[in-house]
Amino acid sequence: MINARTTNVHQTEELAGAIASLARPRDIVVLSGEMGAGKTAFMRGFAAGIGVSPDETVSSPTFTLVHTYDTGKIVVHHADLYRLGRLSDVEDLGLRELADLGDVVVVEWGDVASDVLGDHLVVSLEADDDDEDTRQVTVSVAGHTWDSRWEQLKRALAKWGD
Repeated sequence: MINARTTNVHQTEELAGAIASLARPRDIVVLSGEMGAGKTAFMRGFAAGIGVSPDETVSSPTFTLVHTYDTGKIVVHHADLYRLGRLSDVEDLGLRELADLGDVVVVEWGDVASDVLGDHLVVSLEADDDDEDTRQVTVSVAGHTWDSRWEQLKRALAKWGD
């Protein structure tokens, strides 16, 4: 587990960009945290870090469920599972299949569906009670997809060490 702390939105985006720099085709990243914890800010930084054009607006796909960004070095699908009530609804989105095609999938509220997503990186964001701009960020893995990159990831996130 890697623990980090960001003190503003820009740092959260930078941290996400550092993670994105290590992303590979077929990766799934699950974002967890309460409403307003910074999941969409993380996604903006992740998209920038993977090379998505700054002309593309990165926003939460709460109502459309999935946004696709195809202007970066790897196609990124950004899903939001907040409105889905059943695991079968998540399976119907085909997120695992999108990753299997060689794309990267980032899933807000994905912790509720980790069983159907397979191996993935988990990024948990938590707002600090004393400072509304500060985020506690915990990075962990489910499975082994990030095993060969774990030490690189630790080094990439060291500047935000908790």
